[in-house]
Amino acid sequence: MKKIKFFLIGLIPGLIIVFFVLNKKGVSCSGYLPNSRVIAETLSKDFKYSENFRAEMAALKVNEKFLKDSIITEGKVDFDRSHAQKKPCPDYLISYPKENPKFEVVFEKCAEEAQLLSLKKIK
Repeated sequence: MKKIKFFLIGLIPGLIIVFFVLNKKGVSCSGYLPNSRVIAETLSKDFKYSENFRAEMAALKVNEKFLKDSIITEGKVDFDRSHAQKKPCPDYLISYPKENPKFEVVFEKCAEEAQLLSLKKIK
């Protein structure tokens, strides 16, 4: 019982200190999840649009700002329908919004660029 008491006496203040230090630096753990990592890596790359994608953007009246700030940033990667292990450029499918998706974007994430392949309106 003494060992548990000493353990907790050290653990609890240690966790509080770490929490405040990391919180001041603006660090969050959400960036380590697979969905967040794919989205962050994609947004850091140059976007290249296929002809088909540009035509779909025009037909659906979706501009680049809405695409980057909403669809990709707030979307959910569907790993079941994506090919994350494909070489050299894995392809992913993002659904937006996360609940009751209305848009689906398919893109390839290469080393230097993200090639956007298709945009679909679901409902």
